Parts: sequence; structure tokens; C-alpha cells
Amino acid sequence: MKKILLLLTFSISLFASSISSSEASNYIGLEKTVCGKVVGTYYAKSSNGAPTFLNFDLPYPNQLFTAVIFERSRNSFSGNPESMFKYKNICVTGYIDEYKGVPQIIVENSSQIK
Repeated sequence: MKKILLLLTFSISLFASSISSSEASNYIGLEKTVCGKVVGTYYAKSSNGAPTFLNFDLPYPNQLFTAVIFERSRNSFSGNPESMFKYKNICVTGYIDEYKGVPQIIVENSSQIK
């Protein structure tokens, strides 16, 4: 029972302090948890750093937010991130920055995604 209560408390606190992908641009430079639905993914293995892009709520190029996983971090996942998270509602925690006008979080470890 204690484990269930602890898990419930953690889940509530995660969502209470999280923001939606549409709010992420208001928090550039801050550490936040951004939640939304991954509607598109792309593994650019021939690009510099071989990034995987998880695009939230609207498909590329109109995505509201992107979680970026570089090749060096892919081994922290139990599978391919582009398959694991596609069409899933997830929350990503980290520092929000911006690339070409789109807010993003660089994911260094699988523990940043719930």
C-alpha cells in the first residue's frame, strides 16, 4: 500500500509541475517537464550526431515542441526511441532551449522521459 501511495504522489507531483508543449516557448532557459503527444518521429542517422526527433502535438514542420535524442544517448533506451514513443503521450524533463524557433529539450538519458 505504501508503494502505491508513493507512486500516486509522485505521479501527481509530476503532472502538477509539468507544462504542455504549447507552453514550452514561455520557459526557454529553464528546467521543466513538458508533456504532450508524440505525433511524429525521425531518426536522422546520416546527420551530424545522428539525432532522433520526437515531435509533439503537430507534425513536422509545425511541431509545438521537440525532444532530441542524439546517437550517444540512444543506448540508454531499451529500444529505438522513434518507435517506442511514436503516438504516445509522454513527459520529458530537462532544460528547454530553442532551435529555429521551436522549443526543445536535449535528452541525455532515458530517465528524462516518462
